[in-house]
Amino acid sequence: MDEVNIDVEVLDEVFKKTVSSVEDSKEKIFDISENARQESNHISLELENLKTEINEVINHTDQLEVAARRARQQLAHVSRNFHKFNETQIREAYEEASQVQIQLTLSRDKELRLRLRRDELDRRLRSLKNTVEKADTLITHISVVLNYLQGDLQKVGRALESAQNRQQLGFKIIQAQEEERKRVAREIHDGPAQSMANVALRSEIVERMLNQNRIDEAKTELRLLKELTRASLTDVRKIIFDLRPMALDDLGLVPTLRKYTEDFQKRQGVEAKMTIIGSDRRVPSTIEVAIFRLIQESLNNVAKHAQARHVDIRIEFKPQVVHVRVIDDGVGFTPPEKGGGLQFGLMGMKERTKLLQGKMKVDSTVGKGTTLSFSIPLKHRDDKNPAATEKTT
Repeated sequence: MDEVNIDVEVLDEVFKKTVSSVEDSKEKIFDISENARQESNHISLELENLKTEINEVINHTDQLEVAARRARQQLAHVSRNFHKFNETQIREAYEEASQVQIQLTLSRDKELRLRLRRDELDRRLRSLKNTVEKADTLITHISVVLNYLQGDLQKVGRALESAQNRQQLGFKIIQAQEEERKRVAREIHDGPAQSMANVALRSEIVERMLNQNRIDEAKTELRLLKELTRASLTDVRKIIFDLRPMALDDLGLVPTLRKYTEDFQKRQGVEAKMTIIGSDRRVPSTIEVAIFRLIQESLNNVAKHAQARHVDIRIEFKPQVVHVRVIDDGVGFTPPEKGGGLQFGLMGMKERTKLLQGKMKVDSTVGKGTTLSFSIPLKHRDDKNPAATEKTT
């Protein structure tokens, strides 16, 4: 069999063209998504105005029906007592009944047209929201492919040495990144993005009110706008904190965790106590972030699943390792070593601990709470310069 020669440069060129094509597709899908969002916002505004107009037309139609009924009664009275009315009175009765009936017919036609327009806009709005949802999902999938193509696959020479291991590791990392990005995107979409769209919508309503000299109503809307903007700002700050708590860099792990546990206690109504054993000191930034995320995820699991009344966080600093224990008095569960299954969140925490060459232990009994234990080494086995590792960022 002839030996097959692989031209790495040609493969790299193919990858570059593929990446460029995928990036262009991603931009086009993003444009489609944004255009659909903008159109859905305009349709929402038109729907709101249309519903107001329909209510006005319905009220007007009801008034015309009352007037038409009275006109018909008057006309019937004139017809029965024909000899008591002169020609002008008879003509006026007929003309009034005819005019009111025409107005009623026109009003009913207008109401029907508006209802049909409303139903059409409802269908378009649902279709646009479906388009936005599909586009967002497609962008996420394309991002996974794009990041994968831009990663180890472009380094074909090195990838050929250990393709299987690199592929598995690279894909896990990319998948984790995309899941995090998807979570952040969902939080922004469901929180600040919706609020901002609502702000834009209400701003247009305020503008129309001012044009119509409805000052008091405009002031009420402006107050609502102010509250909405403040709520959006709170959501944005929460998302920023979840991405990277700035206090972690400025103050360190322990003060940041104290503030987080205080907020957790107020937010969830679960009594949270934190105990520090040993000398509280700054550790490498990577370790601080990892420990913060592990405790954050542990508390999230307590809030979502444990139904606990109390949780203890214990952090012990030793020269070469940091031990962390999160203990709750919740409902507990059956851990894997006793025949149970490992929850997805715990799997992620275990993977994060393994990446830091640490150990994680789950100790739980149904009805007796759960204890999560982490041991994170401060110096990795592959560290060549321990002094550099201890340097904080």
